[in-house]
Amino acid sequence: MCYFLNFLTLSRLFIAVIIFYLLTRPDGYFLALFLFIFAGISDYYDGHLARKYNAISQLGVILDPIADKILILFVLFGISINLSSYLIGFMGALIIAREIWVSALRDLNARNGKSNATKVTFLAKVKTSIQFFSISLYLFALAINNMLIIIIADGFLFISLLITLYTGLIYTLNSFRKDESHQ
Repeated sequence: MCYFLNFLTLSRLFIAVIIFYLLTRPDGYFLALFLFIFAGISDYYDGHLARKYNAISQLGVILDPIADKILILFVLFGISINLSSYLIGFMGALIIAREIWVSALRDLNARNGKSNATKVTFLAKVKTSIQFFSISLYLFALAINNMLIIIIADGFLFISLLITLYTGLIYTLNSFRKDESHQ
């Protein structure tokens, strides 16, 4: 089961590259949307099945968040290039910078025995859901050539950016907070 779940996770890496390519072609928008939805569903199910069947592997725990970040990176940058949108590119860069920062905090906390300081929160899961929803809106808007939906997607991406930065701040404060028991 672990091999299958790790395969699902790795498939998101390849799907990210394919979607980026599809965004360079106007006839690729519907397939890009379909693949992104598939990637989002596979992300949900590989985590759900791993917990349900206790098929959690160390490799899967490491790869899953990396695959999500790479998927979001490729698709957001592909969309920003496609739409010539500095706004989407800038928000995408901030989102990815936060993800890299939080990954570094998690590594630091793991080395210092403070892994709970950067444990995934419910708000962080909401953030990821809004990011996936925003990207789906962009891809849907491109597929049906509707600029109004792109503006709506900009709003959702901005909301996800605010949540992204807020959760990054919380993780940072938790990571550098003095432990009361060691004073």
